Amino acid sequence: MASIKSIGGETALIQMIKRKPKNKNVLVSIGDDAAVIKTGSERLVLTADQFVEDDHFSLKWSTPRQIGVKAMEASISDVLAMNATPLYALLCICLTRQSSVEFVKGLYNGINTVAKKYGVDIIGGDFTHGQKTVVSVTVVGRPNGKLCLRGNAKVRDFIFVSGCLGGSTAGLELLKKGIKGFGKVKQMHLEPKAQLKKAAEIGRIANALEDVSDGLASEARNICRESRKGAEIFLEKIPISREVKKAAKAVEKNAVDFALFGGEDFELVFTVSKKNLGKASKLGTLVGRVTNGRKIFLVEGDNRTELKKAGFDHFA
Repeated sequence: MASIKSIGGETALIQMIKRKPKNKNVLVSIGDDAAVIKTGSERLVLTADQFVEDDHFSLKWSTPRQIGVKAMEASISDVLAMNATPLYALLCICLTRQSSVEFVKGLYNGINTVAKKYGVDIIGGDFTHGQKTVVSVTVVGRPNGKLCLRGNAKVRDFIFVSGCLGGSTAGLELLKKGIKGFGKVKQMHLEPKAQLKKAAEIGRIANALEDVSDGLASEARNICRESRKGAEIFLEKIPISREVKKAAKAVEKNAVDFALFGGEDFELVFTVSKKNLGKASKLGTLVGRVTNGRKIFLVEGDNRTELKKAGFDHFA
């Protein structure tokens, strides 16, 4: 029997199960940050995410509240990445036999804190039990005018990111190695933040838009695949904070690798045409450009190397 890794990992798995919707009211299906459907005269954006113990969080260092915060922020980020406003959420929670009432209260303290922050109503869900804790979140939103899809990138578009990358992976490495200090960097992993303040402004000028959940390399590849384009990523331009660089040095790893292949930063990567270059520069950092062809290249000085490795993959 073939393993998922052998066919190309998560991306290949998604392409394998992808089918064209039969219902004409499905406007956007599998292949973007969220689906979009038409209901009467309005459109709705829908996304679903799972957060699994010992994969997306660890009870060794995450509090119940932090688990709730991370699950909600990450799920809402997918809606923002479609240029939409989150409205409602449903949660399916798998608890273990060791889970306490206090754990559930802490979890929902984090969930409700984030829901209040974004004006999201928790309208339903389900509880069950299993061997590990799992939090599944479905978020429903409404587009803010035009949709910013992965497939909208144009040749000669500029590629921007809304903020610094690599922090979540750096934080995770610090926690795994038990290195003291670096509280701010660890917080980037434990309680990431979706980019609400920038999302609406970016949505007004962006062609393609996606959140950085699996690393810049993965998100660039997604945009290029859906847009049938190529790209150049300027390694020296990728924004990485001083704290993250210090953290990478402490764990003896490369901060640029964290930014490219780590993930869970939940910044926004977006493409804009030349006419919006000035506005984009106020909202993020220029890190590349969209090109003809289907290949992605990493550019560092005079060196130009094809990017063959993708970002984070659960099945790699």
